[in-house]
Amino acid sequence: MDTETKKAEVLAEQILKLSGDDIMMRLRFMSRAMAEISRKVREGCGCVMNSPDSFVYDPLFILKAYKDDERRPIRILLHSLFHNVLLHAYAADELDRELWDIAADAVTEAVILELDIEAFALREDEQLKKKLKVLKEDAGGLTPDKIYKHLKNNKVNRLTLEDYKRSFARDDHRLWGPQESYELDEEDWQKISERIRAELKAFSEGRNVGDALKENLDSALKEKFDYEALLRRFMVMGEQTALNEEEFDYVYYTYGLKLYDNMPLIEPLEYREEKRIKDFVIALDTSASCSKELIEGFLLKSYQILSCEESYFSKVNIHLIQCDAQVQSDKKVTDIEELKKYIRNFSIQGFGATDFRPVFRYVEELRERGEFERLKGLIYFTDGYGIYPEKRPDYDVIFAFVGEDERRLDVPAWSMKAVLDAEELKNEK
Repeated sequence: MDTETKKAEVLAEQILKLSGDDIMMRLRFMSRAMAEISRKVREGCGCVMNSPDSFVYDPLFILKAYKDDERRPIRILLHSLFHNVLLHAYAADELDRELWDIAADAVTEAVILELDIEAFALREDEQLKKKLKVLKEDAGGLTPDKIYKHLKNNKVNRLTLEDYKRSFARDDHRLWGPQESYELDEEDWQKISERIRAELKAFSEGRNVGDALKENLDSALKEKFDYEALLRRFMVMGEQTALNEEEFDYVYYTYGLKLYDNMPLIEPLEYREEKRIKDFVIALDTSASCSKELIEGFLLKSYQILSCEESYFSKVNIHLIQCDAQVQSDKKVTDIEELKKYIRNFSIQGFGATDFRPVFRYVEELRERGEFERLKGLIYFTDGYGIYPEKRPDYDVIFAFVGEDERRLDVPAWSMKAVLDAEELKNEK
């Protein structure tokens, strides 16, 4: 390494160290996140690269950024750090990478701008604010999911996409994705981000933190609602009429054909054991604060998953229970077409207060009457403002909410929590 290259590395490292110190001094809730990130030199890459466990940089790129504006390296480092805190890297391979990169960069810049801290400000910020305002109106909010959906569904033209990239990008995302092995995984960053969210409440007293950071932390930390995966928890073993090729020995079969003139020694089994959905309960909160539109969207989502022939037995036993402060109705469906008919003719019954306990008592009565062969679980679609049962049932329970709400009480420790997006449910219709 020649003297000039070494000097550039030393200067760039000093700049980044001072930048990190400045961030921690002004945003103390980011100290843990900053401490977890290592800085790594990669000469000649011409950029900085974000990954879940490191800040990879070209020293000459940092020096040029500093020469352009002394605050630019701070902004770049903070931008990269927020990507990690908001868990942007972990969704990258599941989506259109170009659109996800734009969405992640846009919300990261929005978060920084709403902090309104002069030490992080750049001369182009006023232009960025104008573009983000338009994007927020078009997308219905400034979270990566909303922006990504807007860019994907509206087929935004190439010129606009390129402008977004130039405006919002501070780092390169090529290290995102499962092809890389990281010292910090998604669970590690979730814990860090949970701590930041908790500390943010104390930090924000008397300060302007803005809604963007809070909203994006909530979005990043909400439990991903993979409804199909949740329904798998309710699967049981059962025989299905189908050739069981896994337990069929082709050697004996072909040997018999040869030895006995096309007479096989064995035939394939005409049934096989599979895990499929059979017995479970869907409880629907029909209190005054739950809309018919969202309940129908939830039911349609359920139908779309269950209508896949690989998911359910030809005969099922699903109880659809409507309840506010008391059980209002119970509809038993035994096949998927019955569920489809129920959704088509759905009418809501209730509009009173919310109490979850009557459903659990009623389900116990059904079990005592022998209504279930093997009840695996209950999904309770609700706004969350009700009285939870104290006793844990001996089957899985999932409380499914629409959106995050700090006023909502925590679900019981023995249950699971899922958060749905209201717009997605409305789009199911």
